Amino acid sequence: MPATSPKIHSGMCSVTLRQESALAVLDVAARAGLHRIEWGADVHVPPGEVRAATEVRDAGRDRGVTVASYGSYHRVGADPAEDFPAVLASAVALGAPRVRIWAGDLGSAQASADQRRAVVTATRAAARRAADVGVTLAFEYHSGTLTDTAASTLRLLTEVDHPAVRTYWQPPLDLPDAAAVADLRQVLPWVDAVHVFSWWPRYERLPLTARDRLWSDVFAVLRAAGRDFDALLEFVVDDDPDRVATEAASLAQLTADRHGG
Repeated sequence: MPATSPKIHSGMCSVTLRQESALAVLDVAARAGLHRIEWGADVHVPPGEVRAATEVRDAGRDRGVTVASYGSYHRVGADPAEDFPAVLASAVALGAPRVRIWAGDLGSAQASADQRRAVVTATRAAARRAADVGVTLAFEYHSGTLTDTAASTLRLLTEVDHPAVRTYWQPPLDLPDAAAVADLRQVLPWVDAVHVFSWWPRYERLPLTARDRLWSDVFAVLRAAGRDFDALLEFVVDDDPDRVATEAASLAQLTADRHGG
């Protein structure tokens, strides 16, 4: 049989509809044709609440919606290491293959050498725990952490040096389109998923089509990489559930392989 072609899997983050129940998130996603969800740990699947995680997993299966990842808010090197087992327990109960973590609580320009070492050490320890149960970790690509630039992210991943540690990517808010795509290319070998939204010039939320050049170029880069990625809608204008279907349709168009095959 021929090998399965690499694919960009469209989905959404449950924090897109943080104000809705988990069941409502599932129903909106399913109606929009989004069959993968990253479940947020802040509201929908709190760390350590294994029964809630199991119920969300089962409800998703009933609707044909799988778990892309567990979107934790655990800040390695800053939060107590003893908090991580509860995060991992919820991920396992969800059936999540990946846990989103945060690289400390200081930007790369502010963190001292000791603080950076603390993030590296805590990430390695968390990665060992996760790998033991078949789960990978991925850093949120975000300001105010050690993954606030491509250079710092690459340095951190090299220092951690663990096969179960990867990264997300999202367009930095201060970069124009071409610079953002160049930023992605730098970290691409480590990227497993992208958080998809259109904010410009800073925190103004726009429809995906408002930055279609950016996202067309991003998905061209991902397709050329020749492996699978998750593309997860993270925000919609006004947090409006009725906008999800429109944004999902835009995402489907953007991620489609226009060359076929």
